[in-house]
Amino acid sequence: MSEGAGSLFVTVAPSGAGKTSLVRALMAERPAVELSVSFTTRAPRPGELHGRDYWFVAREEFAQRRAAGEFLEWAEVHGNLYGTSRNWITQRIAAGRDIVLEIDWQGAAQVQRLFPDTIGIFIAPPSLEALRERMQRRGQDSPEVIERRMTAAISELEQASRFQYVIINQEFATALRQLISIVDSAGLRFERQRAREPELFDRLFTSPGQRTERA
Repeated sequence: MSEGAGSLFVTVAPSGAGKTSLVRALMAERPAVELSVSFTTRAPRPGELHGRDYWFVAREEFAQRRAAGEFLEWAEVHGNLYGTSRNWITQRIAAGRDIVLEIDWQGAAQVQRLFPDTIGIFIAPPSLEALRERMQRRGQDSPEVIERRMTAAISELEQASRFQYVIINQEFATALRQLISIVDSAGLRFERQRAREPELFDRLFTSPGQRTERA
């Protein structure tokens, strides 16, 4: 696969909207898609693993990596720091891999400035009431944390217009089909196809005289 044949996706959603579950299901359906594992200073939640869900680091280490310019983007969310490895993303995209980032809207804006071809996907809940119920059922946060997340969700939903695609996660199977269709169609963009099949497109866009000379 030629250099530059990969696509970069950023997925953004309020906490509890189902972003992580959708991305994991996408990767199960499309094994070639890779998830960028972010660095974070927050503590692991039950079931999360270091290196699979996040790279869990102390604030001091995060600050050192940030000062060294290792992060493509970084942001503070709910009092915790999150960052994306710049070198890993650049290398994987150049190798033709499709990469998904799960980040907040501020981080997505930073990525989109550096990679204009980034495909932005916003995942929204069907309603704020449904979002609150999901967070309560999850049982991972205290009532005070849930209220803070609900307040943040309102401001996050206001950023949906920044993204090319919006998926309303009312019914999981439907939302997953929509996410898969976005990823599949992105691979059919002219730039991606030309990067994958350079010889074919060189022939298509070479004049007959030039083709004769080459022959």
